[in-house]
Amino acid sequence: LYSTAILNHLPFTNPIITFKMSTPFNGALMGMGNPLLDISSTVPTSFLEKYDVSLNNAILAEEKHLPIYTELVKEHNPDYIAGGATQNSIRVAQWMLTAAGKTNQTAFMGCVGKDDFGGRLTECAKADGVLTHYMVDESTPTGTCAVLVNGGERSLVANLAAANNFKKSHVETDAAKQIYESAEIYYIAGFFLTVSVESLTTIADHAVEKNKIFCLNLSAPFIIDFFGDQVATALPYADYLFCNESEAEAYGKKQGWGDDLNEVALKLAASEKKNTSRERVVVFTQGSKSTIVATGGKITEYPVDPLPKEQLVDTNGAGDAFVGGFLAQLVQGKGVEEAVKAGHYAARFIIQQSGCTIEKPCEYTA
Repeated sequence: LYSTAILNHLPFTNPIITFKMSTPFNGALMGMGNPLLDISSTVPTSFLEKYDVSLNNAILAEEKHLPIYTELVKEHNPDYIAGGATQNSIRVAQWMLTAAGKTNQTAFMGCVGKDDFGGRLTECAKADGVLTHYMVDESTPTGTCAVLVNGGERSLVANLAAANNFKKSHVETDAAKQIYESAEIYYIAGFFLTVSVESLTTIADHAVEKNKIFCLNLSAPFIIDFFGDQVATALPYADYLFCNESEAEAYGKKQGWGDDLNEVALKLAASEKKNTSRERVVVFTQGSKSTIVATGGKITEYPVDPLPKEQLVDTNGAGDAFVGGFLAQLVQGKGVEEAVKAGHYAARFIIQQSGCTIEKPCEYTA
């Protein structure tokens, strides 16, 4: 098994294409999203300019971006890292739960190709203690994401490929039902809103019916700007809503709420909610600035212990890791303050690694 998520250096051999769930799931946390293989390289500014991409942003690949992947492999000696925002968060959550003595608590669904990359993603998740129940598209390759690192900051360009082909029919399989009926907490990133809103609402309706916890992330400004109807469908289900300051600003602008993030957080917390038995908790991360939490008409800010610049390796996965740390505490029945603290720990750890890699044991203590 691969004890790290880094999958170094193509070509791979001995493809692994066994994706079926082998044992029943008895854990608490389920994620659903886009499993991607990150192709991560440090690149010069000229490379970013060549492909018209900006740092601290995430986009879907257009035709002009498709040569990026080949160029990275040929000229920039990349690392291959098991990725995809939701899968990252679930892996980090299990990493922290394992440190707390809680193994086999997490599961993940998404769509991969019947190829080596899909097999490697399965094995990495398994090594991290995450049960996967992938839908397998035999005609489309596993999705990839170019992670372009420059000065410790990153830009993401995702080519969803098979990840884009997830279908509601997979959620209706007996194995999928066993997973989501067993889970108590669900997490889906906004990136999945471009893929299968009906799959999301299947899980979210179950959460409402059974009074379980449903968590959502807005994920990227382009999701807010170009998939507004899908966001509007998903948002009322959210018991916990995550985003960073750029996404919060984009949402506030789109709604005409202004650019005061505290005000945006309060209005999001108070917006329509399907499960009225609990208050919505809105969480805005701001990099090294304080994390904003809004719930019940109140704002609380949690300061971040800044990391010295020389220790920063790569911000890719920081937001995913924060959510993973946060969710690990929810699984353990902890409150928001403890969850934010754990999220800060996880994000701080990840930005000192290349990508969202967790090969070292978690040393977090609440």
